[in-house]
Amino acid sequence: MLGGRHRASTMIRAHSGCRRVSASDRPTRARRCSLVIAAVLVAGFGPASSVLARNILITNDDGLTSNVKYLHDVLKAAGHDVIVAVPCQQQSGMGGALHIMKPLGPLATDCLNGAARKGDPGAGPITRSDLGADYHYVDGTPVMATLYGIDVASQARWGKAPDLVISGPNIGRNVGGIVVSSGTVSNVQYAMMRGIPAIALSASTATESGPDLVNPQSEVVARRVLQLMSRLEASANGGPLLPVATALNVNFPDDPLQAPWKLSRIGTTMAYDVRFVSDMRPKPAREGQPLPGLTFRILPTDKAGPEVKDEAAVASAAISVSVMQMAYDAPKPLQSRAVQRFKRLLSR
Repeated sequence: MLGGRHRASTMIRAHSGCRRVSASDRPTRARRCSLVIAAVLVAGFGPASSVLARNILITNDDGLTSNVKYLHDVLKAAGHDVIVAVPCQQQSGMGGALHIMKPLGPLATDCLNGAARKGDPGAGPITRSDLGADYHYVDGTPVMATLYGIDVASQARWGKAPDLVISGPNIGRNVGGIVVSSGTVSNVQYAMMRGIPAIALSASTATESGPDLVNPQSEVVARRVLQLMSRLEASANGGPLLPVATALNVNFPDDPLQAPWKLSRIGTTMAYDVRFVSDMRPKPAREGQPLPGLTFRILPTDKAGPEVKDEAAVASAAISVSVMQMAYDAPKPLQSRAVQRFKRLLSR
């Protein structure tokens, strides 16, 4: 394993240019940085060397869950300083939504799993008595919870931004085209824009829990996350865990205990079928006014799409690790084609 760690460290040093990135060069840098992650995965996942303690913010879009609780506990036990900032309620599918310039009044209802109670402030330390001072909530969207963690909780704890933002583990995988709606992934995008290394984590729906915040599957996922962090740490040489303007999207299969790690990519295949319908009422007993709305179902694995390197396929049997770039800047070849096509319009 020492040889593997050395190779990964060499790869990081060889691509140190990833640390300073112009907007036009992000796609190229992201591809190079995927080689860094590939080197880490190839290096193996045996026992890691001593881990540098990091200041870590955990956030999500599901609210207070067993996934968050176990990850917090595992990271703390490994020597990291960890705080948590999550939405008051379940906020899946909110993507990068924000409530701007709208002060948060007292809670109108209890938060999920007793994180806070009706009448408590709109944001602050979780008032549930068995969790301690590391936990915070926000009566808002996932990104709002993340920004609270960066701008308020982290400043109060460390006087600066966290060293790492971890979003998740989400209850349900974020693969393929659905990432554009994912609060889990949007949290990471906002962390990247603040210059903070970030990792989006998503697990299977079997990691859901009740108010007791107990689920053995959540602990398995948390320990696999620590394994990944230890490998990244061994290759970081005391610097940031990830290069600037890149982040990871990690998806765990239904059985994560012995699952291999695979470098993957975010593709366009859909593991979920999301459609708007004119009437959500079940047939045939439809009477009165129609109830239009959005429907959702998980597609069978064999119908998720043909792209074998896409997360939607990889994450069914392995832990997929995909490198993300910041924002939506197009690759240079695509930009060039667009400029040629609209040259007359753009030159006016």
